[in-house]
Amino acid sequence: MALKRSVILSLVLGVSALSAGDYDAMMAAIKKAWPQVNTLAVVCDANGSKAALTSLTGAAGGFKLMVVDVKGPQDMGKAIGALTGRKPDAVILIAGDHVVGDGSSAAKFLIERMAAVKVPTAVTTEAGVKQGAILGMGPGTGGKLLSNAKVAAVVGIGVPAGATSL
Repeated sequence: MALKRSVILSLVLGVSALSAGDYDAMMAAIKKAWPQVNTLAVVCDANGSKAALTSLTGAAGGFKLMVVDVKGPQDMGKAIGALTGRKPDAVILIAGDHVVGDGSSAAKFLIERMAAVKVPTAVTTEAGVKQGAILGMGPGTGGKLLSNAKVAAVVGIGVPAGATSL
């Protein structure tokens, strides 16, 4: 079963920032806006998003990273169950993931379910913020820090300082 292959990785602070790519700015924004966050979760097709996971891992030094592997939309209910049970501090979406990429119905489902259990979601695109992610920072935001204040209020978490609200 895909979810049985879920992995929890304790990331080391010394991971090279050169491999981090698109996620450096997002990780810095999360650390600044939500200093209480220690555990991040990402839901994706781990094989299909291998390069993005490597990049995210490189940027996430100091965080614990939980990867929930899904192969299709049919796995989303089980993914939500795994996340609800493990209760990460925040969820990260991989923009180009073929299952849970920003803009997909699976991403919207995940963002809404996480907000309902008070877990914020962060993305690298404006489309993800428009879907309800609380924090957006990366190449798909034009380098701007974006936020969704309405969803932040539902989750009970602060909007990042200096963010443009959508």
